[in-house]
Amino acid sequence: MHPFMMAFLGGALLGLAVVGYLYVHGRIAGISGLIAQVLNPATIFKTPAVWFLSGLILVPFIYKQLTTPTIQLDANPWMMIVAGLLVGFGTRLGSGCTSGHGICGISRLSKRSIVATLTFMLAGVVTVYMIRHVIGVAA
Repeated sequence: MHPFMMAFLGGALLGLAVVGYLYVHGRIAGISGLIAQVLNPATIFKTPAVWFLSGLILVPFIYKQLTTPTIQLDANPWMMIVAGLLVGFGTRLGSGCTSGHGICGISRLSKRSIVATLTFMLAGVVTVYMIRHVIGVAA
């Protein structure tokens, strides 16, 4: 299957999952919010977030068993740790994660989410430019 079609299908399935989660459970499927529900001892077994997150974790492993993926990750583990910590900081600072604002918020025409998404996309572009072209760290 053509990579464009794979991306299109993945996006369509993600949109379907987000809309389904909203209509079935009445909650937004922002990943940071779902993780917070799962990590909270008072709500861990009272939330469908466990199943939603389990699907996000398990499906790539199932996909790998059924296909021959062409994705190769050649990233420095320390850079990935720093990046993850910065994303976590930004998630708290922005009152939501990229999935919550970018997918769920924009689809609901939330002005706050549109501004947040534009902000983190611009920050990502500037960060990549600075690291690759100003500092000179190769990918």
